[in-house]
Amino acid sequence: MTGPGSPGSHPPGPPKQRVVVTSPRTRAPRAPRPYPASREIDEQSELGAVYMRSLIRTQRRLGLLLCAVVCGSVAALPLVFTLAPSIAVRRLLGLPLPWLLLGVLVFPVFVLAGWFYVRQAERGEREFAELVERS
Repeated sequence: MTGPGSPGSHPPGPPKQRVVVTSPRTRAPRAPRPYPASREIDEQSELGAVYMRSLIRTQRRLGLLLCAVVCGSVAALPLVFTLAPSIAVRRLLGLPLPWLLLGVLVFPVFVLAGWFYVRQAERGEREFAELVERS
């Protein structure tokens, strides 16, 4: 049995200090690449193709998402008019509401969607350019 006075016990002392062990190379600057990533893209190397595919994939994802949202909302309007006939028979400025919404409201939505797409695509291209410049 080991107790406070037995030969196998250790006297309580100050808590041991924690030590963090790191590699000496973690703070070392990265070795420069043989040539910049922009050259990889220009020369159409395998790495350049990976960079370009990532940019194209990002823009395709943005385009498909925006197209789904805009087309889905426009396509939902006739469904709403079918399911809620009270809305379909309403008139605004002498025109049936469905005609007014589908003929007039859709175009500003398309313009806003186009503006949003261009803004997001340019942001993605800026981020891509920064990534290429860093590597």
